[in-house]
Amino acid sequence: MATLLSQIKSPAELKGLSKNQLPQLAEELREQIVSTVATNGGHLGSSLGVVELTIALHRIFDSPKDQIIWDVGHQAYAHKLLTGRQTEFGTLRQFNGISGFPKRSESEHDAFGVGHSSTSISAALGMAAAADILKEDNKVVAVIGDGSLTAGMAFEGLNQAGHLKQKLVVILNDNEMSISPNVGALSSFLSRKMTSDTFIRFKKETEHLLSYVPGIGRDLVNLARRAEESLKSFMTPGMLFEGFGFDYFGPLDGHNIDELIETLHNVAQIKGPVLLHVLTKKGKGYLPAEQNPPKFHGVGPFDAETGIVKGGKPGSAASYTSVFSETLVGLAEEDERIVAITAAMTEGTGLKKFSEVLPERFYDVGIAEQHAVTFAAGLACRGMHPVVAIYSTFMQRAYDQVIHDVCLQNLPVTFALDRGGLVGADGPTHHGVFDLSFLRHIPNMVFAVPRNEIELQRIMKTASQFEGPFAYRYPRGSGLGLPLLETIEPFDIGKGELLRDGNDGLIIALGTMVDEALIAAEQLNKQGLSIAVMDARFVKPLDDELILSLAERVPFVITAEENSLQGGFGSALLELFADNGVSVSLKRVGIPDQFVGQGTQAELREQLGLSAEGLIAVVMQTQSFQGQKASAG
Repeated sequence: MATLLSQIKSPAELKGLSKNQLPQLAEELREQIVSTVATNGGHLGSSLGVVELTIALHRIFDSPKDQIIWDVGHQAYAHKLLTGRQTEFGTLRQFNGISGFPKRSESEHDAFGVGHSSTSISAALGMAAAADILKEDNKVVAVIGDGSLTAGMAFEGLNQAGHLKQKLVVILNDNEMSISPNVGALSSFLSRKMTSDTFIRFKKETEHLLSYVPGIGRDLVNLARRAEESLKSFMTPGMLFEGFGFDYFGPLDGHNIDELIETLHNVAQIKGPVLLHVLTKKGKGYLPAEQNPPKFHGVGPFDAETGIVKGGKPGSAASYTSVFSETLVGLAEEDERIVAITAAMTEGTGLKKFSEVLPERFYDVGIAEQHAVTFAAGLACRGMHPVVAIYSTFMQRAYDQVIHDVCLQNLPVTFALDRGGLVGADGPTHHGVFDLSFLRHIPNMVFAVPRNEIELQRIMKTASQFEGPFAYRYPRGSGLGLPLLETIEPFDIGKGELLRDGNDGLIIALGTMVDEALIAAEQLNKQGLSIAVMDARFVKPLDDELILSLAERVPFVITAEENSLQGGFGSALLELFADNGVSVSLKRVGIPDQFVGQGTQAELREQLGLSAEGLIAVVMQTQSFQGQKASAG
């Protein structure tokens, strides 16, 4: 028998269902989401939490004419299923499949592309302002989570929206706040009735009549407004949003479809900015996710029946994140100046253990990367040595603070950039392929990239002893399985290492590409080519002496990095050779001038030639060119 979900090819079919059918549709959506994420991995808890809200939104609003903007996009799976992507949903987050986030090029129903948090209000306000300029009558809705609302950008959007008085609906999806049943029930009633046409009209007419009472009219209006505000503030956090110029309604049960539909219908008619506060439960309808929301926020493939995540192979190597975690705790136990900071990624960055062992020196600042960096700068001014652990892609959000608040003042702040390079299924919004380019040119910054987990330990030790800005990046995934060091020796700043000598060419590699270069050199040796391999280790400062001495005795140099070629490590060598008058053929291997899609790390590296085979192909092409040039000479 056909399911309700299979009958919905667009939001138009959803509107044709009876209200009694909507709970069944919600159940079918959850089954499809759990089944797909169990196979592919993905963001489960947040998507399950907004199923009823998504149904209600598409029931009331007319997408794509009306724009619905999902903040971050972790919670957009039900939205994708209701907007014509059921057939492709099995390819979610897969190579050449549909994105795990809203993506404008994927569907006309994806009003704004996202992947980083706290952008929805600003984007929605821009769309509302455009509608006003164009004299269009469409509605704009932004759905933002309570976590995303911690970021300063969200408040900047709220501030301007309240000032402009544009017609805009902001839905605060609150899946953390605890509220008692009685207060919740009363708030639900008030939210629905206080948004009705009758109430809004009565409120305005009453204020109008009171204002004409001789002598005391204006005082009576103010008194009535204060009474309403007192009632709201007694039961809800609405005064905060009212202060921004929004009409606030809520909290509302985010899993009661009938109440959501009625309230959304009402608020859609209100002129000006409105904030609707809904309470949802992460992982709603799937017990393992309800019981362990952090685990199922972003999860790999798992058994749908039990909720048990499918682990790696027995005896597999520890992840770089776990090596960072263990090493940082050890360093902090030796040095009481070390403080750890994360921006709402305690588990993801591996700082959970630090927070348990040294809670007095651990800070989670929420989704506020800019604040995290300047907060660290303040700590450093007072003699502390903060380590700011942030995914490489999110470090982009704090660029100004890195320059002005840390590097300009030459403060000892360490940036631990997790997920450096290609990250896989989360796609272009999450690949950490720009950090070498946007950090290496900043004065006072030292930047290092380890080739394995032991190198990561030694670089961390080096950074902990350095009295200035220091950044290191490490990839997502497992190391090489090397035994970790008990006694960690630091590196000399700016020193690389020649791992294999040769006279026919030179590969200078960083991080994940070092082992690929060694494999390539070994295979090329069997073909009679003697290729040297150097681990640069430091992007800044470069090991000028070693690099120049090697480059002067080989016919060509190849650089290999898991970073954008524009302004990256290879560009640094071009600058070095130009500044020193070294004439050598140089070929750069890295990320081309494009945004890289989603897929496994192995699939993406193969596609981009970031492998031993890719390097061999480049060497052979370069060798052939050198031979042709010699023959022509």
